[in-house]
Amino acid sequence: MGQIGISIYPSRSRFEEDKAYLDLAKKYDFTRIFASLLEIQGNKEEVIQKFKNIIHYGNAIGMETILDINPGLFEQLGIRYDDLGFFKDLGASGIRLDLGFTGAEEAKMTQNPYGLKIEVNMSSGTRYIDHIMSYRPNTEKLYASHNFYPQRYSGLSQKHFEQTTAVFRGYPIHTAAFVTSRYGDLGPWPVQSGLCTLEQHRKLSLLTQVAHYRIMGTIDDILIGNAYATEDELRAMSAVYLNVHPSLEVELQPNLSNIEHQILQEVHQYRGDCSEYMIRSSVTRRKYRDHDIEPGDTRPIQRGDLLICNDRFGQYKGELQIALKEMENEGNRNVVGHVKEEAVFLLDYLQPWSTFKLIFS
Repeated sequence: MGQIGISIYPSRSRFEEDKAYLDLAKKYDFTRIFASLLEIQGNKEEVIQKFKNIIHYGNAIGMETILDINPGLFEQLGIRYDDLGFFKDLGASGIRLDLGFTGAEEAKMTQNPYGLKIEVNMSSGTRYIDHIMSYRPNTEKLYASHNFYPQRYSGLSQKHFEQTTAVFRGYPIHTAAFVTSRYGDLGPWPVQSGLCTLEQHRKLSLLTQVAHYRIMGTIDDILIGNAYATEDELRAMSAVYLNVHPSLEVELQPNLSNIEHQILQEVHQYRGDCSEYMIRSSVTRRKYRDHDIEPGDTRPIQRGDLLICNDRFGQYKGELQIALKEMENEGNRNVVGHVKEEAVFLLDYLQPWSTFKLIFS
């Protein structure tokens, strides 16, 4: 299981606000901090001290910070890529190279004596990682993360995300990507419309964004790009991403029976002999075969509907199903709820034999 993280922007915030945010995130088992130090404006010593104070506080409560930097910062501060002591002194656990070097420098950085992690950019669509790997880096210290995109419509497409992620997953490299809070308005720049990696996530709830990454299973760490997320968002993100089972947020019909509620709360497993019409979880029909499940709402079935087979369905009684297409209802399937509309697309990412849980909104 990967880590979950938050972002802070000390050059644009106050220590007390960031400290309170870190304390809240730690309460929900967040362990990573992303901080942006792409350039230093104003009093250099004062800015550096602000970063040092909050990074050291994060360390004290068990949260590690990776600093986002670019080659220009090396020049501004007179830092050499073969001596990263400045970042160790700040208290950082690693640095993220917003813009990279040639591959040789990155590989050399992973062998630094301070144990700093070196995180590289996954989003460019080049074979950049192949160049780094050809120089034999220390892969235990080589991390990778996608960009976030403050400009609406500029985030990655699903296709590009999958292609670039697959290139990096071909190596033993720890990966990360960003989601966006609906309520955070603080980022590295004055103007931003959310800070997510995938464009399709920009208007979705944090829970659905995180559930998407969790179901895809190709990214290790998920970080909230903007600050400050609400406590409800932090709680939901923790519950979804750190759960052993991928989750789907659903809305239930009123007046369900106790047995129907119990079936919905079970850990489900997508059958391997999959149908194009539905996701079937048969584990519940064995457990509840001796219970009565009276016919209830048996209206025509729509994509995303949650179904429980009732007493009219013989040996299938008690099976949970999720509709992938419209279907006739012959009176043997109770419509007990619906996958939350914004999350219906997640059904396309569930894989046969995978387990899953339903979260009730």
